[in-house]
Amino acid sequence: MSIGERGITYHSVLSTHDSPLSLRIADINISILSQDPELRIGVDGVAKQFLVKQANPDVVVQASWGNHFVKAKGKKIFDSGALWQLYSENGSYLFRFTSSALGSHPYKVASFNRDFTKGEISLNCSYFDSDQPTYPLEYPLDELLLTNILALGKGVEVHACGVVDTQGRGHLFVGQSETGKTTMARLWENGGGITVLSDDRIILRKADKKIWMYGTPWHGEARLASPLRVPLTKIYLLQKGLKNELIPLKNSDGVGRLFSCSFVPLYNPEAIDFTLSFFNEVIGTTPCFEIRFLPDKKVVEFIKGERFT
Repeated sequence: MSIGERGITYHSVLSTHDSPLSLRIADINISILSQDPELRIGVDGVAKQFLVKQANPDVVVQASWGNHFVKAKGKKIFDSGALWQLYSENGSYLFRFTSSALGSHPYKVASFNRDFTKGEISLNCSYFDSDQPTYPLEYPLDELLLTNILALGKGVEVHACGVVDTQGRGHLFVGQSETGKTTMARLWENGGGITVLSDDRIILRKADKKIWMYGTPWHGEARLASPLRVPLTKIYLLQKGLKNELIPLKNSDGVGRLFSCSFVPLYNPEAIDFTLSFFNEVIGTTPCFEIRFLPDKKVVEFIKGERFT
């Protein structure tokens, strides 16, 4: 059964009581193991592209069936206003997930230690079909887990479309909703030798003295996702315009606009400090522009024709 809001249904059984399911997103290995022989773990849709053979995990998550009618303890430190709430309790983080379609009781509770290397997920058996496989990290928990791990000095997730051109160059098109990320992805996707890493969410990390951009499972309307990574070559802040043009941005403007499009745990001051510092480094080493464009194929040729330094 799937309760998430990304339109993915999970069917394929990929884990048993003694065999974990392993995912790799942005070079972060996550191992999910069922603590309950009656709980079958499965995943389908684009998330299957991020499955890997068992590897040394950065995060170990254990899942089990349970009932969640006990009132949350600890201090509430964030409320999404709809889907989830976050509490700090006894040195751990506790996420409670609810759905208006299911009532006020949480359908899932997840607790993690402070460095997000270990976690436990309890699924409310009243809301799931135990005869069908279930994905314990179902959105938005998978994304929340990654953003919190990245905030520990490992990288940042941004609201962006990521494109790899035929020369292996990484183009990052950054913007809020309705700025043209999906449009840009669709304009590029049918070109020979082109890979779209995602039409909605990209992770940036530094490794080997380079800034890399990674695809994620969290796609947009175009449903484009890839587990690949590529060195970041240029950054484009999306803006609809009357013609195709690139406008260089000052470092401070680029950092501010990247931050406004990032997924940062705002309840964590250290995460905010790290993200600003990281974006300063990204902007300092990567050409950054505002791109004003018309939504047709000419913008792709316009970008291809620009010199890369």
